[in-house]
Amino acid sequence: KGELRIQSLSFDDAGMYQCIAENAHGIIYANAELKIVASPPTFELNPMKKKILAAKGGRVIIECKPKAAPKPKFSWSKGTELLVNGSRIHIWDDGSLEIINITKLDEGRYTCFAENNRGKANSTGVLEMTEATRITLAPLNVDVTVGENATMQCIASHDPTLDLTFIWSLNGFVIDFEKEHEHYERNVMV
Repeated sequence: KGELRIQSLSFDDAGMYQCIAENAHGIIYANAELKIVASPPTFELNPMKKKILAAKGGRVIIECKPKAAPKPKFSWSKGTELLVNGSRIHIWDDGSLEIINITKLDEGRYTCFAENNRGKANSTGVLEMTEATRITLAPLNVDVTVGENATMQCIASHDPTLDLTFIWSLNGFVIDFEKEHEHYERNVMV
């Protein structure tokens, strides 16, 4: 194949590599630079979100994406408690923390620790639980004679600290009320 494999790279392996292919009709060259990257974990470019919202009874994924080479090992804590994989908590290979069936007890300060052979770093965010959004009155099937008007209702309950937006779609395509104002009308009841 003309393939060069280098195992267990060190900084001495960095530099310009040249592949030479030749046969009875001639010779050609190709060059490539190999850079060796090594750095301790850092969250400077991608810190954890300072505030993470999760719906009651729902699921949340808190990302932990430091820059590091080689890939770091990850661990998590909630306050001073070290977290381990369990029935509701899972630490992914990429460092993300997943929590399912969120309760009020899950609220608090979460810290992601990243460590490789070059060093270690951590980043912290606060998880807050919100009330889950629920459809309390769903649209009903409607039979309407052609040419008449039809009205469909949708009412939802939500956490009062959050804004709520209703999006209507027809056969999977979102309705643009500004472009189609002559055909569709949105009535918002407060």
